[in-house]
Amino acid sequence: MGDAGNGRIYVLRLGHRPERDKRVTTHVALVARAFGAHGFILADVCDEHVMNSIRRVLDRWGGRMYLECGVSGSRYVKEWRRRGGLVVHLTMYGLHIDDVIDEIRASPKPKLVVVGAEKVPRLFYEEADYNVAIGHQPHSEVAALAVFLDRLYMGLELHLSFPEAKVVVEPSAHGKKVVKRG
Repeated sequence: MGDAGNGRIYVLRLGHRPERDKRVTTHVALVARAFGAHGFILADVCDEHVMNSIRRVLDRWGGRMYLECGVSGSRYVKEWRRRGGLVVHLTMYGLHIDDVIDEIRASPKPKLVVVGAEKVPRLFYEEADYNVAIGHQPHSEVAALAVFLDRLYMGLELHLSFPEAKVVVEPSAHGKKVVKRG
């Protein structure tokens, strides 16, 4: 289980179907990394294709994340709460993010952000400390995670840099430039 202390953020991905969801789940993990999460957990299945993609990005573009897969999502959430962590479930049926984000941000507890796929079992709604809606319309779980983390970190995560990165983007008004390091 990820470091359950010091207010860190971890993302638990539910409902991954290896034959259909490789790209979406990989994108959930990439957003988690780029937007400042400290860990990514893939529940109920271990898809090595997804996990290896994340490891390659971490190796090349930098960053450190706790990675785990194949754990029971329901047990993980229950254990997280037992250890004193906060569970935030992203769902269009929850309370609007604007109504709860300050309260979530103010909590010193480690946060487990639950990102589901299509049919999330009722248990996750019941076990969550917060069911949070980015909006009350159908939308992408990738977008929901990005908006949630951006609001949580108040935009500061957009300035993250990873000193151990082997490649970095050099910002350019025209074209693209990637610089290789050491």
